[in-house]
Amino acid sequence: MISTTFASRDVERLVQGMAVSDGAGVKLLRVLTQDLQRRLDPFLMLDEFRSDDPDDYIAGFPDHPHRGFETVTYMLAGRMRHRDSGGGEGVLASGGVQWMTAGRGIVHSELPEQEDGLMHGFQLWLNLPSQQKMTTPGYRDIPADAIPRYTAASGAEVQVIAGAADGVAGAVERPVTLPLYLDIHLPAGCTHEVAIADGHNAFVYVYQGTAGVGGHGREVHERQMAILDNHPGREGVALSSAAGARLLVVAGHPLHEPIAQWGPFVMNSREEVEAAIDDFRHGRF
Repeated sequence: MISTTFASRDVERLVQGMAVSDGAGVKLLRVLTQDLQRRLDPFLMLDEFRSDDPDDYIAGFPDHPHRGFETVTYMLAGRMRHRDSGGGEGVLASGGVQWMTAGRGIVHSELPEQEDGLMHGFQLWLNLPSQQKMTTPGYRDIPADAIPRYTAASGAEVQVIAGAADGVAGAVERPVTLPLYLDIHLPAGCTHEVAIADGHNAFVYVYQGTAGVGGHGREVHERQMAILDNHPGREGVALSSAAGARLLVVAGHPLHEPIAQWGPFVMNSREEVEAAIDDFRHGRF
């Protein structure tokens, strides 16, 4: 039950997402697009992939480079193998997360380990602050059973991928950007409150069902993203669902730094991006 004293953020804007093809032809829904990077700083991109047609995903993402940010891949259903130039390798299976820090440069591939069936998940790009953009690359596999989960007093089932919720620390904590990444299942008739730090940019993405989001209960349908307002003094976001819903709540501390992006390179200036391109072309990753 939502408290009458809980000061909830409201929905500032609804975003529909854009169908795109990436990698070697993988069909995706790009929800957080480049024009929203400044508004949702430190987040750069959110893609949802969801298909039971192998033609939509079977070619995967062959070797490709990154520099200057982190990728967070969360798999709901399916299997994907990761290999990178730093020697990292692992299989991302249902319920698991792969957290990769591209830092000064990494080349990796993400290829399906299935020939049929449903593949469903998300990839979130999280910016790195300027002083960490050239840090040593890193890769971490987080299996489903290593992601903390709990049932709240409201009845909501919460998985804490990053940050903390209701005193439960997530699988990952990051300095500076302080990301909060929750996967929440709202049973039918459930109402739930999520605390979000004041000043952090935040959004809710509903991937199943319909949810009421914010103090006014704005209706957010499946595959819609709700950008939350940043009015001071708000404690977080109120969520509800009459018939049940599954959704992501994502928030983070904005960097307030210049964003210069060319494809898989995200730096602070054009000169830094050009240096990244040159380093990649000459095998310096």
